[in-house]
Amino acid sequence: MDLSLLAAEQQPIPLHAYAAFLAILLGAIQFAGPKGTATHRYLGYTWVGLMLVVSVSSFWINTINLVGPFSPIHILSAFTIWSLFEAVKAARKGRIQRHKRFMQLMYLLALLVTGAFTLLPGRTMNAVLFGV
Repeated sequence: MDLSLLAAEQQPIPLHAYAAFLAILLGAIQFAGPKGTATHRYLGYTWVGLMLVVSVSSFWINTINLVGPFSPIHILSAFTIWSLFEAVKAARKGRIQRHKRFMQLMYLLALLVTGAFTLLPGRTMNAVLFGV
């Protein structure tokens, strides 16, 4: 792994990637840990903040332009922002199953599946992780 390649990229790419790395790690910790505790809530709000950074910063990353400066990934970013607010609202209202479903889907779709696309040849994260 060569993080110097990531650091050499123009902002917001490094910010976006570092926030995504942290969100993947923290999300895994959240799924493995006990639910409903003060620690779960604190880490959860931290994760939501990281996901907001990932989602909002994506609007300034325009390496794939299909509709003006936007690509389908930007639709997912907007959907993720909405989902974050819905997930927090669900937890606050005691709708834990809805909260859980939103959080699991965001982790899977917004971080893991989308993150996998960043590993395609020619993309920055492919070079960072695989040295290609």
